[in-house]
Amino acid sequence: MTKKYEREEIESVCTYCGVGCDITGVVENNKIVKIFAQKDGVVSEGKLCIKGKYGYDFVDAKDRIREPRIKKTFLEKNPHIQKQFSSKLSEFDTNYMTCDLDTATTIAAMKLSEIKEKYGSDSFCAIGGARTSCESAYAFQKFCRETMDSPHVDNCARVCHSPSLKGMRATIGEGAATNPYNDIYECEYMIVIGSNTMEAHPIIANRIVDMAKKHNNLAVIDVRETKLARLAKHNCVIPYEANLLILNMMAYVIIDEELYDESFINNRTKGFEEFKEKILNDPYADPSFFKEVEGYEYLAKTIPNIAREYAVKKSMIFWGLGITEHLDGSYAVMAITHLALMTGNVGKTGAGLMPLRGQNNVQGACDMGCLPYFAPDYQKPKVEGLMTPQLVDAMIEGRIKGLLNMGEDITHIHPNVNKTEKAIGELEFLMVQELFMNDIAQRADMVIGVRSAYEKTGVYVNAMRRLHLSQPLVKSDLPDDWEVLTQMAQKLGDRENFNFKTSEDVWNEVREVAPRRFSGADYYRLARHRKRGMQWPIYHEDTPVLHLLDFRTDDGLGKYVYKQYEPRGMVQEIMEKRFYNDSLEGYYLTTGRTLAHYNNAAQTKRSSKLDTKYDEDVLLASLEDEERFGDKVILKSEYGESEALTVKYTEKVKAKTLFCTFHHAKSRINALFGDECDELIMTARFKSVKVDVIPVGDEIACG
Repeated sequence: MTKKYEREEIESVCTYCGVGCDITGVVENNKIVKIFAQKDGVVSEGKLCIKGKYGYDFVDAKDRIREPRIKKTFLEKNPHIQKQFSSKLSEFDTNYMTCDLDTATTIAAMKLSEIKEKYGSDSFCAIGGARTSCESAYAFQKFCRETMDSPHVDNCARVCHSPSLKGMRATIGEGAATNPYNDIYECEYMIVIGSNTMEAHPIIANRIVDMAKKHNNLAVIDVRETKLARLAKHNCVIPYEANLLILNMMAYVIIDEELYDESFINNRTKGFEEFKEKILNDPYADPSFFKEVEGYEYLAKTIPNIAREYAVKKSMIFWGLGITEHLDGSYAVMAITHLALMTGNVGKTGAGLMPLRGQNNVQGACDMGCLPYFAPDYQKPKVEGLMTPQLVDAMIEGRIKGLLNMGEDITHIHPNVNKTEKAIGELEFLMVQELFMNDIAQRADMVIGVRSAYEKTGVYVNAMRRLHLSQPLVKSDLPDDWEVLTQMAQKLGDRENFNFKTSEDVWNEVREVAPRRFSGADYYRLARHRKRGMQWPIYHEDTPVLHLLDFRTDDGLGKYVYKQYEPRGMVQEIMEKRFYNDSLEGYYLTTGRTLAHYNNAAQTKRSSKLDTKYDEDVLLASLEDEERFGDKVILKSEYGESEALTVKYTEKVKAKTLFCTFHHAKSRINALFGDECDELIMTARFKSVKVDVIPVGDEIACG
């Protein structure tokens, strides 16, 4: 008699981007066979992108890390550990030994204790936490700060939206989206700047597309023509590194033409008169400046048109890494909030500010305190730690000896990978908690396989502050991240701080430690509202729209933090008649995502329906460069060079500019970027680097 299979439908949340779509997993015999969105899903609206729909094969991929792995070279360097645990270790392959979880966490605790005792608490750091649940992110920073007594904890917001947090907190006191996604249906005008939304955040893009088709009320501002731009009333292709220039020009138009909301300014902001004077006297704020910028003269008229419509209508601004990953990313975010403050386009339904977050729980990781300058709930930590680029320097200098890495492939997705690889090589102990042997895991002394998002219970916070209590789609005997941390903490003598038995135990502590956002968000309520989710701050009720009555600043008022644009790079080269000179080498490169893949592609490339679409990174170049480049090229900067890249030619990319995805570590795209970063918050300048293009086959490429 044939045994009947079990078939279940289980509601959870998507594991990919910060949109945080509600999903339903169809499970047979503890295997996911399908994922879909319910028609009444509040975030998904019944639709999923290709990743959410098909990107689940990673869960039972053959190369999942199912057992702890300890590098043989580490054991050789630590003979006392090898001798003590030899009976518990067995051969895994030519490079690794393996053991049970209890033995692995005992060895890790022993080594961390030795490092702490020999070099001091400050010699340890922890990087990661945005790909896992809030419970694990909270335990991660707590392990670093309390168990190891080190202030050095950071997460991948360092390479994405840290400038959004910095810029928004400086002006309105809170570094998160002000409105729910469905407010898109209530707004009258939309500006999308520095975001390829249809590729990176497609379910939000669905709403924007619907409104743009109905009302012709969309402006898109980017360095190339994105898919979304096809639907734009105003499609602004701007020079590289000109975001702050454009945004200050919009402020100039609103002030010069007196389109600002005087009542809102007087009642809810401070410092406007000083800001007004600075903008009007800024030599670069008048849009007529663009009349002298060859190839971009049309912006002198288009920017004022966008500013006027934004000012007189109920408007929303959306932005992505095309804003934040620059030298002046934080200041550009402040310039965005200035526009909202001047026009009253914040603190109401259908008008607000929306940074489009990247990772599935990067908002939550920051909320949990996985930042060196913020404890949970954005409170001041006892001691402020170093940011990731500073930690990399400290590794090279020998001041950081131990690194715990959780779900962040820093030797792939961070800048200056040649330097990062060197830094990792200087460590005395590197431990990684991961799903797969990605680039950073291959460099680790110890790797512990952990549960994926589809195998565990936990809270995730999406880009609109929505808490979703995820539940496992399939059962797994792997540990959750917080369980690994709890075992290590207890073995390091920290049982008082780490007495967690369940993820709910961890979450209940979060509610006590971070009451300004989560005090009313117990598991029971989150489970009851699983489909719609709840938006923080959550007390008796949740808060869909922030800043209704006042801003979350000390005095409740919004403020202006003016920064004048400083000519450099592409704009300066055009002004000096150098940019279009064919005798001068150099192209401006920007990077971004493609719809089919996510970040380092560790999960997506294990689904054939996704990987077959983009099994390599692709470089986009201008049509006029086809004869010059050919089919394959190597990109080279002062910091490093890529591997050979396939080139596609398009009219959507302007002359002497390039676009490339970064999903595959083998491409070494991030070797092209150096230490140049946002001057306030050290987010890398990923969206602009000058490169030379070397056609493959040239003597230089072969040499």
